[in-house]
Amino acid sequence: MLHRLSPRRLSSLGLALGLLSAPLLHAAEPEKAELKLGFIKLTDMAPLAIAYEKGYFEDEGLYVTLEAQANWKVLLDRVIDGELDGAHMLSGQPLGATIGFGTKADVVTAFTMDLNGNAITVSNEVWQAMKPQVPMADGKPVHPIKADALRPVIEQYAAAGKPFNLGMVFPVSTHNYELRYWLAAGGINPGYYAPNKGDISGQIDAQALLSVTPPPQMPATLEAGTISGYSVGEPWNQAAVFKGIGVPVVADYAIRRNMSEKVFGVSRSWAQANPETHKRLIKALIRAGKWLDADDNANRAEAVEILSRPEYVGADAKVIANSMTGTFEFEKGDKRGVPDFNVFFRYHATYPYYSDAIWYLTQMRRWGQIADAKPDDWYVQTAKRVFLPEIYRQAAAELVAEGHAQASDFPPADEDGFREPLADTIDGVVYDGHQPNAYLQQFSIGLKGDRTL
Repeated sequence: MLHRLSPRRLSSLGLALGLLSAPLLHAAEPEKAELKLGFIKLTDMAPLAIAYEKGYFEDEGLYVTLEAQANWKVLLDRVIDGELDGAHMLSGQPLGATIGFGTKADVVTAFTMDLNGNAITVSNEVWQAMKPQVPMADGKPVHPIKADALRPVIEQYAAAGKPFNLGMVFPVSTHNYELRYWLAAGGINPGYYAPNKGDISGQIDAQALLSVTPPPQMPATLEAGTISGYSVGEPWNQAAVFKGIGVPVVADYAIRRNMSEKVFGVSRSWAQANPETHKRLIKALIRAGKWLDADDNANRAEAVEILSRPEYVGADAKVIANSMTGTFEFEKGDKRGVPDFNVFFRYHATYPYYSDAIWYLTQMRRWGQIADAKPDDWYVQTAKRVFLPEIYRQAAAELVAEGHAQASDFPPADEDGFREPLADTIDGVVYDGHQPNAYLQQFSIGLKGDRTL
């Protein structure tokens, strides 16, 4: 648990003595000033750490305790029951809770914490078996590496009567959907959920068996041979490289680029009871995201040092820096420039787009977590119930008025909550959030139309 005075809070003690400039004046006081926020030990919790360390929470009259959580389920449950005021969440968690897959509860978000940030790693043994199928240029693999190269390996496992096990972090996680997307794009069926039949394993008809492993345990589970690969956020892909136990084969920005990865989630009841506090939290987090991407990532080295501390991610700074500072190491020694591996502000990263929410809902439908067909309007209305850009816009307007941001930092006032159709995907399938059912029809593997299990 992190519960101490930040450097900015120490300096703020001087305000009462007239030693520093006066704090910003607010039209209303926060309903709740002492807050406990949860996170998982991943580099994309960075906006919370930076908002704390740089005093952005305190600028808003908020005094925050940051507390690491054991896993995503514990984190979600503690937000729902009020033990946490809010938390770093998987983008799919508020949506999954709202539609009742797993835990049923009203959870909302007004802030996207980052874009991209994940990768898929396989064991050294699997990589050596994949490598003959991977195109090469100048002695190095051509990226992005597609799951086509993995399909013969899985067929060999099947012929030998061996299951091919892969890890992901949570059933409604980005990692689950990205791993499934990548596998299916290579002709590998990752399996289906059938909640109407009481089957939430996600392994019906699966050629690769996906199961949950908490992020920090991924490398050890891979090393033990329990799984042959995994999809996870940083620093746990780069940790496999540093330990010499695995090879990241694809970063998620190459699977589908620049879409919401984590969000800051609160319960709907908490948001309704604490509107001013909620808005101030979003203001502080926007400033943190902006700092993280400022001047072509010039602050990332400092961010790495902060995140490496045990109260935050607690991983070796060199491991964190491998992805946070604009590079990413795939096969040992094959370090490549990937400036958008972690995006915290540019491309309007912090804005809660409805189209991002709808993409997650389409994946829930594709793999059976949403068991029955839904009309396009259901997707839109569900997204609007969970993603709250109106609160974000209030926060952004205040930041502009206070001189902490410019209007050009944010989406134009007339935007409709939908990004432009995304064609930059590993399989070339175009995603248009206005047409979720037409999008699903493009896939050869996955549920669509009226198909149910």
